[in-house]
Amino acid sequence: MPAYNAEKTLEQTYSEIPMDIVDEVILTDDCSKDHTIDEAKRLGIKEILVHEKNRGYGGNQKTCYDRALAIGADIVIMLHPDYQYTPKLIHSISYIIANDVYPVVCASRILGKGALKGGMPLVKYIANRLLTFFQNILLHQKLSEYHTGYRAFSADVLRNINYGVNSDDFIFDNEMLAQIFYAGYEIGEVTCPTKYFDDASSINMKRSAIYGLGVLRVSVLYRLCKWGLMKSKLFEKALN
Repeated sequence: MPAYNAEKTLEQTYSEIPMDIVDEVILTDDCSKDHTIDEAKRLGIKEILVHEKNRGYGGNQKTCYDRALAIGADIVIMLHPDYQYTPKLIHSISYIIANDVYPVVCASRILGKGALKGGMPLVKYIANRLLTFFQNILLHQKLSEYHTGYRAFSADVLRNINYGVNSDDFIFDNEMLAQIFYAGYEIGEVTCPTKYFDDASSINMKRSAIYGLGVLRVSVLYRLCKWGLMKSKLFEKALN
């Protein structure tokens, strides 16, 4: 769980994690300004990693994945502790990977009516659909969305993509999916409800616009590298 100011929602998220199949919960605190760390300790989370300086959304995930691989995880699930996504899907997501159906699974807010029903602002929904359409064309894929923050990976995938060179900002997620496709892996999807409320994390319109431009850049770079017209560290295999 990459956490930033998640004190108010951490307990509700953590209480729904199915501990019958989850071996370890890793929480990385990205220099929160609230009492996220104290709350994590109160809940009994043992793997708590703390950034002394804010490293950003992507930098926070890098720490999480590095630690998960270091302790020998087989399946790694990235779950936001702001309770925007329900942990109740962990059983289903893990089953897909554990049974070699897909090595990566994304929980999609777009399959079904989860996004708008859960309160996603209409302008963000439209931007999501337009960016996904553009990405599917350039990446030659058919995902319902590339912008969900609820993802699961086999450890093999994480070891073989170069996520360490990715941005420390929000575009990290998008770069990671492009890397996964570039490496030849397939991605499965499950429908997921979502919740938008005051304490759920969200980015403002300015940062959303910067993110959108970053998505376009990553998609174009992917296609140019696939055509052999460019090279990028983004799409080099990770050095283990």
